[in-house]
Amino acid sequence: MSDQASTIMVNTLEPQSGTTLTVGKSGQNLQVNADSLKANVAKDAGGNAVFTSDGSGNLSGLNSGFGSAQVLISTQTADDSASLSFTSGLTSTYKIYLFEFFEINPATDNAVFQFQAGSSSYDTVMTTSTFTAYNSESGGTPAVTYWAAQDQGQGTAFQPLGPECGNGADECSAGELHLYNPAGTTYIKNYYSRVQQYQYTNMSQEFYSGGYFNTTSALTQVQFKMSSGNFDGKIKMYGIK
Repeated sequence: MSDQASTIMVNTLEPQSGTTLTVGKSGQNLQVNADSLKANVAKDAGGNAVFTSDGSGNLSGLNSGFGSAQVLISTQTADDSASLSFTSGLTSTYKIYLFEFFEINPATDNAVFQFQAGSSSYDTVMTTSTFTAYNSESGGTPAVTYWAAQDQGQGTAFQPLGPECGNGADECSAGELHLYNPAGTTYIKNYYSRVQQYQYTNMSQEFYSGGYFNTTSALTQVQFKMSSGNFDGKIKMYGIK
């Protein structure tokens, strides 16, 4: 057969025997020029699955090279809901759990977005500190302020994450919460959060909170809610190795 380049046009390629079709010589690179390459399972040279798809775009078994250091564990959506509770998935598998908030829109104007954690209830003792930076749409005087009213010293209340959010159709909050080693039983449990929101008096408000749950018992559940009324939005929980 000639070594000159050729074009083979077929509808289907199948192995002569068995279930494996080999294209190209050993040691060569295979280049595929196409708009799409369709497969539900991709394997490496050792036959190990790099990823598996269910055929609808949902992936599982992702290889670490594709970011398995941060793994999406669950997603919850609030639709005029009183609260969202994550009651499973907080285990010793990961040392850091990351919660990301999207488009948190309260039903009540000037409501406070908040959270608590525990094992059988949501009343673990917390010590926290908070501060905020803000600027008005109309200009005014922007500022950075320590917010003592949102702190807790050995308190058991829900901790504010983004207070005073507006409830307008285009007003919402977004941000993240990092919870460290909640399944540990030796040390207290640290957390920190950062939330950006459309404040109810038409201001951009960045709210920072940090502290610790003063317990050496494992925390197995986390709940998010508003200080008053229901809310819409989405929260994703990730595990980070």
